[in-house]
This record gives sequence, structure tokens and C-alpha cells, in this order.
Amino acid sequence: MLNIKKNDQVIVIAGKDKGKTGKVLHVMPEQERLIVEHINLAKKAQRRTQENQKGGFVDIEMPIHRSNVMLIDKKTNKPTRFGTSILKDGTKVRISKKSGDAI
Repeated sequence: MLNIKKNDQVIVIAGKDKGKTGKVLHVMPEQERLIVEHINLAKKAQRRTQENQKGGFVDIEMPIHRSNVMLIDKKTNKPTRFGTSILKDGTKVRISKKSGDAI
């Protein structure tokens, strides 16, 4: 079971974007990296095309290591560690260590 999944709300705990929050857009489990919305932005030169007549520089999100982010607890809206628990119907859920609720 992956620790952090797509569409989770996370907060950056280390690096140049420390303290910023965002939604996980893409998870790369082999490299242990995530792409988070509006985090770790880099400038990329965009060539003029038929669709993009203007061209120029655009900001794109670059991957960030999963150890540099923490999940945000929905109840307290603060960063939290989490564990896993198995429900009576046999499904695994992630449990927040701060509030005890399912994430």
C-alpha cells in the first residue's frame, strides 16, 4: 500500500518550498517522488506552435522526494503521520495519528 496517493493534500516540510501546501498530481513509486501542484516550479522554454502562438517561458512542476512532504489531516488541517488499519469488511485504510480518523 502506497503511503501518499494521487489527490492527497500534503505540506512540504523541507526544501525551498517549506510550509507550502498542495494537491498531489502524480506519484512515481519507483523513484519515490511526487509531483505536487504549485510546488518545486521550474521555468521551461516553450516553442511557438500552431496551438501556442506566443511561446516563451512556462512554469512546470518538478518531482519532489516523498520524504520532504507530509499528509495533512483533514480534521485538524495540520501535518500528520499515519498508519494503516484493516476494517471489518477487509479493506485497508490510512489512519491519522493525530486525530485517529481515516484519511
